[in-house]
This record gives sequence, C-alpha cells and structure tokens, in this order.
Amino acid sequence: MHRLLIAAVVALLLPAVAAGQASSLPADEEIRQILTRLVETERRAVGIVVGVVDGNGRRVVGHGRLAADDPRVPDADTVFEIGSITKVFTAIVLADMVERDEARLDAPVRELLGPDARLPSRDGIEITPLHLATHSSGLPRLPDNLDPADPANPYADYTEADLMAFLASHDLRRPIGESVEYSNLGAGLLGHALAVRAGADYETLVTGRVLDPLGMTDTAVALSPSARGRLATGHDLSLQPAPNWDIPALAGAGALRSTANDLLSFLEANLRLRESRLDAVLPATHESRRSFEPPSTDIGLGWLIRTGHGREFRWHSGGTGGYRSFVGFDGEAGVGMVVLSNAARNVTDLGFHLLDRRFALAGAAQARTEIDLDPAVYDRYVGRYQLVQGVNITVTRDGDGLFVQLTGQPRLEVFPESEDEFFLRVVDAQITFGRDDAVDHLVLHQNGVDQRAPRLPEGVDSVDFGPAATVAVPEPLLERYVGRYEVQPGFFITVTRDDGQLSAQLTGQPAVPIFASSPSEFFLRVVDARITFQVDGDAVAGLTLHQGGRELPARRLPD
Repeated sequence: MHRLLIAAVVALLLPAVAAGQASSLPADEEIRQILTRLVETERRAVGIVVGVVDGNGRRVVGHGRLAADDPRVPDADTVFEIGSITKVFTAIVLADMVERDEARLDAPVRELLGPDARLPSRDGIEITPLHLATHSSGLPRLPDNLDPADPANPYADYTEADLMAFLASHDLRRPIGESVEYSNLGAGLLGHALAVRAGADYETLVTGRVLDPLGMTDTAVALSPSARGRLATGHDLSLQPAPNWDIPALAGAGALRSTANDLLSFLEANLRLRESRLDAVLPATHESRRSFEPPSTDIGLGWLIRTGHGREFRWHSGGTGGYRSFVGFDGEAGVGMVVLSNAARNVTDLGFHLLDRRFALAGAAQARTEIDLDPAVYDRYVGRYQLVQGVNITVTRDGDGLFVQLTGQPRLEVFPESEDEFFLRVVDAQITFGRDDAVDHLVLHQNGVDQRAPRLPEGVDSVDFGPAATVAVPEPLLERYVGRYEVQPGFFITVTRDDGQLSAQLTGQPAVPIFASSPSEFFLRVVDARITFQVDGDAVAGLTLHQGGRELPARRLPD
C-alpha cells in the first residue's frame, strides 16, 4: 500500500465497513468501472484482473496493462505472483498428508525433518505442523539470519542450510501455542518439512497433491516458457518496474505464481462447485483452529476466517515486491472472488468489497484535474524540505515529471493542478509550494492535517525548530516503553530510545521522534497523532495510537 505518512498507513490497516445491505455479486460493468478508477485515477496498479465465481459459473474482468510498455490488458490467463496465498496451498498439502496417514497435526515437526534436525522447543513442548499452519509456533515473522545480497529479491539467496542453522540456534521468545503471530518463516518451514517427508522438492509436492488434481496447469513456482510470455510485470509503490521474487528455501510461504482462471478453479473446489480428489481434504482446512487478530477473525489451516454482516468468509491475501493478490469465498452463499494486481498496493479491501458491498473500498482519493505546466517550472521546487529534524521531503525533477520522497519511503510522482499546487495519485495527499521571491517552504496536506516544511539551504542537513513544548520524563521510565507493540499481524510499532529521546517506527516506515506531554502520553510532530502507554505498576502492557479520530490499541510483545 502507498503511504506518505503514518496516517496513511493506519487508515488502511483494516478495510472500512459501509452502511447498507448486502447485494448480489457485482456485474461485469460495475467491476470494470471500479477497476478503471483504481488504475486510472487512484493509480493503485498498472493492471488489475478480477475473477468471480458462483453457481452460475465464472467471470473475469481486467483493466490496465501488463506493463507500462506492454498494452495488453490483463485477462484470465495472465500470470501474477500470488505471494502468501501460497500458504493456503501448503496447508492443503498438510491436510492431504494427514488424510493419508503420512503426517500428524500434533506430532513434532522435527519428526518430518529427520533425526539430525534441531528445532527450538520451550517448556517441554515441541513445534507441530498445526502450530506452523496457524502461526502459533512462537517463531518470528522472519529469521534473523536473512541477509539478502539483493534487497529487491530478498529470499533468493536464503538456503535450506541457512534455515536449519537458524532453527538450531534460535531461542523462542514466547511459549509455543500461546498466541498467534504471523510468520513467513513458520509457513516456509512447514513447506520444507512436508517436502522432506515426501522425498520431493516443494514445487513437485504441491503440484502432485493440489495443482494437478484441480487442473491448475498455470500455477507453479518455476514459469514455463508459455507462462513467462503471459507474466504481468510487477511494480513497486511508485509504479516503477520491480523484479520478481525467488523463494527457494521458504517456498511454502510465498513462491507460487498463478492466474485468475486457475484460482477460480481452486475456489470452485473449495466451494464444492466441482468434484475433485481433494473433496475429503479441503473441509479440514476450512475449520476454525485459533482466534486471530483483528477481532472477528479466526484461522483454519492456512485460511483466515472473517465474520462480518452475518456472513463468514475464508480468505487470504498475498504480496511480493511488485504484486498484490486476494482470494476469498463465502461457503454458505456459494460465491468466491479473485483479485490480482501488478503493483505493491493492497487489494484486500477490493476483494471484500466485491464479495459484499458493505465492506467499503479504502482511502479513495478525491478526483483532481491535472493541468498543463511547463516542466521547466519544476526546477524552482527541487530541493529538500524538513518536516521535523531527521524527516525530510526531497523534491526532484526527472525529465518532465516532478517527484517527492519522504525519508525512508519510495519516490512518488506529483501532478500540477495549479502552478504551486500539486497532488499525488497513489495516496490522497497534496503539496503546496510557498514563496516570496523564491520557494522557501512547502505544505503537505493529508488526512485533514496541514504540515509546513521549511526548505533546507543547500548543504544543510537540518534546521533547529527550537525548544520542544514537552515535559521531562525520567530516563528509567522512558526505558520501560522501549519494545515492540503489535497493531495487527504483520504491523508493529517499534519504540526505541537514543539517550533521552524516544522514537516510534511503524512497519515499513522511518522512525520518528515522539515527545512527552505527560509521563505516559506522547505526541508526534511529523503527523497529528498521539501515543498513550498503558502502565500497570512497573509493567507496560501496551499502547494506544490516537490518530484521525481513531484509537488503535497495540499489545506489547515479550522481549
């Protein structure tokens, strides 16, 4: 998802729910209009394809391009990376092996890996396949020895030897089975362990156990020449081409590529709209096994289970460096939805909205009109502008385009609606440049907040905003707040301390300083937001982020 500030991310963590009543699945023209807006106006992707299935059959609607320089419209047979949707396939392999008495949900994973394998345990309890499939193993999201040579393809050089070395030396931070913490590492380990048990590599295993029985001939890890010719180019947050990901050792967490047609076949099998050898296996993956976050969410084997508006949806989303994806279905209503996008921006809200219109699309930007402006004008705006010390907006010109980049975030293009006023298409934000004789500041308008950023002189790294209107907090109390707080699986607020200054960092964003207005209440200057720490005696149980009229609690994770 795109984000310019913390406010943009928090607003999109959970899809909003609109008032109204459920209705039938949208017609093709309605889907086409939504995709046109998302691609052409909001610039969520270069291309999106949607697949719909129910008792009347399947439909596929696509809009956009396979790439900026490839005018083909994505269709039912266009190939996309599907990322974490792979985890559902890994869990189905597990259920199939349990059905055949080749594995047990409650047996130690160590037994699948062989006598030489060493896995962490705690309090006499060992990690089982059920723990891995429900993200309750106590393993972290990623191994700490993941050190990619190429951050744009982060898993490519992570080997099975690296995986086993990490497991042999890792000490679990929490008891096994105590709580759910989303773990790519755990899902990857499950895929690896099942492959070892079956005496095959992961792709061979998932092909034989799931893909071939369902006739999913275009779903694979390694692309055939035919599939490569139909592969949509991935794009990053700024809609620049992004490399494909290779995930050899942790393949079970996210290595599959697929098409709308294949995923519709997959949903048909889960909905019992077609018969398959897996009819006795799939229901076991649909059963709720654990409560999950956010509220009204459980997890089965791989599938997430969301309850809302009197309906129950099995679903999963996926994301790699240049793609986002969604599959979901309502078994009682007999309907399913596939969304595949060739850009790294969330489409989960779109998937749920198409399943039930009472789930609203997130963060739709106001329609704005771009004017013709001589690109030479852009040169007067090029420079660095400081929001707060350590957080700058860098403005650059690239050919006929003007771009802005917040510290630690991708470069995004802005478009003129007047000589001094510009807007972003990828997030609802605008920038106004202010000047007397020369441009000396900009104002960022976002989420109802106007933030002034003075222009930095050339060669100056920061300017002093003067003394902060804060209260003094003893350093031992500041140290109590240091730690990681879970907003929801995959999204954390990390609080760090550098001498007497606390900083907060949301997953995927730069750390920003926070300032005390009381011993337990802090505020941000980079965005209109506050943080309240929940203190119980000497312990800090969590925090609440107050922003945009919302209160977002986050529990503190054990050290």
